[in-house]
Amino acid sequence: MNKFAIALVSLVVSLLISAMAPALVFAQGDAAAGKAKSALCGSCHGVDGNSALAMNPKLAGQGAGYLYKQLVEFKSGVRQNATMAAMVMSLSDQDMLDLSAYYASQQVTIGGADPALIELGESIYRGGNKELGVAACTSCHSTDGTGNAPAKFPAVGGQHAEYTVAQLKAFRSGMRNNDSGSMMRSTVERLTDKEIEALASYLEGLN
Repeated sequence: MNKFAIALVSLVVSLLISAMAPALVFAQGDAAAGKAKSALCGSCHGVDGNSALAMNPKLAGQGAGYLYKQLVEFKSGVRQNATMAAMVMSLSDQDMLDLSAYYASQQVTIGGADPALIELGESIYRGGNKELGVAACTSCHSTDGTGNAPAKFPAVGGQHAEYTVAQLKAFRSGMRNNDSGSMMRSTVERLTDKEIEALASYLEGLN
């Protein structure tokens, strides 16, 4: 079995496992309560979840289940980030559910891709690289970049390219390792810096 087939089988298994988990997070969270609790978050991520600084991720329109998972893992230390660990330290489980519901209810703003990088970025996103065993990103993140909320696969369309590059490189190096079944790490470990840059730029303009 070649590398691409192995990667594809692993992806399908992970998708099935993730899909079996009930997606109740959005229903449990109170978006109105989350808005009232979001003042501190807004200083970095924007009042409506559309951050002004490209190093800070946009949260608007992100799946509530994915957001909740990240907050829980920042708090537990599974996902390492000193700033976020300090921010979530005092949050209750309900606080995290409410904040997740609020940001999921907002509309993400779409940026623009570098015309010189669109062709390569789109090729990787939609087609992957069979020779290297890299599956198409659309398998998990959907054709329009809105992700897969029930499986807790994040929306990537419209996200700042700078932030996306940082996260892909963190997965590639193993610095970030909170991906289910090492799905992201096993995928991006085969991507070059140029491919990551092109992919991130393409995603910033995807809607």
